Amino acid sequence: MMGPMASDETRTGTRTEGRAETPTRTTRSTTPGEPAARDARVPGPAPEATGTRAWTPWRVRLLVLGIVLAAVNLRPAITSLGALLEEVRDGLGMSGSVAGLLTSVPPLCFAVFGVAAPRLARRFGPGAVVFGGMVAITAGLLIRPYAGGTAGFLAATALALMGIALSNVLMPVIVKRFFPDRVGSMTGLYSMALAFGTSIAAAATVPMTDALGGHWQPGLAVWAALGAAAALSWIPFVRARKASASAGSPAHTGSAGTTESAGAGAPRADAPAEQPPLRITRSRTAWALAVFFGLQATAAYITMGWMAQIFRDAGVSAGTAGLLLAVIMVMGVPLAFVIPRVATRLPHQGPIVLVLGVCGLAGYAGLYFAPAGGAWLWALLLGVSNCAFPLALTMVGMRARTGAGVAQLSAFAQSTGYLISIPGPLLVGVLYQHSGGWGLPIALMSALMVPQIVVGVLAGRDRTVEDEAAR
Repeated sequence: MMGPMASDETRTGTRTEGRAETPTRTTRSTTPGEPAARDARVPGPAPEATGTRAWTPWRVRLLVLGIVLAAVNLRPAITSLGALLEEVRDGLGMSGSVAGLLTSVPPLCFAVFGVAAPRLARRFGPGAVVFGGMVAITAGLLIRPYAGGTAGFLAATALALMGIALSNVLMPVIVKRFFPDRVGSMTGLYSMALAFGTSIAAAATVPMTDALGGHWQPGLAVWAALGAAAALSWIPFVRARKASASAGSPAHTGSAGTTESAGAGAPRADAPAEQPPLRITRSRTAWALAVFFGLQATAAYITMGWMAQIFRDAGVSAGTAGLLLAVIMVMGVPLAFVIPRVATRLPHQGPIVLVLGVCGLAGYAGLYFAPAGGAWLWALLLGVSNCAFPLALTMVGMRARTGAGVAQLSAFAQSTGYLISIPGPLLVGVLYQHSGGWGLPIALMSALMVPQIVVGVLAGRDRTVEDEAAR
């Protein structure tokens, strides 16, 4: 995975060539786009530049473990519910429209709560916010099966999704900040862990529910154990953040910092004060990437919320339907490692967008004409198509020239994209209830794939939001 990292550094290095640097820094270890004025004020290596190089080996391993465990927890709250949606609907007396609303809650929470993540990270440190996110996931998953009634179930689900939203935004930032010389490999590891958590929840929820007595409540609540394990792994970083704050750490004073205070997750803000924020809405590439992110998220949350039910209604058993959903999700494990490598070597990512879109259209066509007969093939095709998510994350890093630009583009693309994705799962539920079948919902999914291909090709062009926003 060091291939894409080298490619990224070469790409950004050519655009920042000639920028003054202090003798204590090297181009390899400095975050692209970091201004010389900032370097002049900070003697020695800054936390963001050195990453984890001066950390003890156990601390680096603990941070890697925390990143992996946090990533594993970012989807089981959603896919475990998709595997048991029919049982939850029957147990709580939900209509198809209300179930559609339930499947729309994840992108709504991601859009609403994700916006607050950077501000909370600046105030408390990203380590503390991720720890709080894992606690929220654990509490929400424990409470929601026993909350009593649809309203309580929705509220507890929103609590878990709030924790996911905060961690979802901050995990790539933490990877870039503390592993600046291993962004490619760490992003691949993070993406693979996310895909693994997504698929294992889809595959194991029904068997675990059967093993726990056949009741859906413990089958959903058991996933809180993963959140608790992740929360424990982040405690040392929260404590270190508090210690550095009480000692007048550089994170608060702005003076030279120690590596330990960086490990606490409290480096300086992403962008220096003298750098005005980009007019990101003036960039056509930013808008194309936001719409692409929104449409791929729409397909992903429709898949996680409804795909198992589509297979079950076609005559597939509940256990097999969960396995088929797991196949769709598990395709992201190897492809999340491959797609970023290929994407960073291409001047235009449009061909990858096209391949993923064609696979999606073929999978939906198979669901329409023979949902049970070719179920495993359709699951494989939809799994490939579902890997537009790691491609979108990769393009976020490639479409901005500076670290601050990446952070701003990521926030804009994700918040706008998740807002765009909210109506999709809800509309699928409404169409399913009123039509009495899956023909219209599948037609909707296929129709949405066409604009996803178009805007993905536009977002894949070799240009930066800084250049477009300055026009």
